[in-house]
Amino acid sequence: MSTTDVGPEAEPLVREIMTAPVVTVRPDLSVKDLVALFRERRIGGAPVVDGEGVLLGIVTEGDLMALNADVQMPHYFELFDSIIYLGSQKKFKEQLEKAAAAIVEQLMTPAEKVKSVSPDDPARTAARLMAKHGFDRVPVVEGETVVGIVTRHDIMKMLGL
Repeated sequence: MSTTDVGPEAEPLVREIMTAPVVTVRPDLSVKDLVALFRERRIGGAPVVDGEGVLLGIVTEGDLMALNADVQMPHYFELFDSIIYLGSQKKFKEQLEKAAAAIVEQLMTPAEKVKSVSPDDPARTAARLMAKHGFDRVPVVEGETVVGIVTRHDIMKMLGL
């Protein structure tokens, strides 16, 4: 089916392809329990929510990999008894915090950096977000509440692949 064969009214919506209910985690979940949940449920990421289901962030296998990654100290040089950093101190701090994470809140990508979609968005909106940003999944949010998730698998299924 090509986009020239159908009008916009036939275009699938996020609600038609999303996975719901979605597995979510709380920010105080231990990293150890997160790993067990990912294995048990065979998932690679989950939205982080508060007690009301409001999106606080997202945590993925990529975040877990950061626990084992080498933390790169920014290069610097000294000049007149001052230290001038050549790398990003902010990035170093984020890497260090993730490497020392004990709970999801310390590991997750916070909500202000997470891209999400609405259930009533066209499914291609989710696909474009994933392609543009290299995401494997996008939370589906209605109001402030997480109601589902769209994964690359969901997009592939929609395309009949």
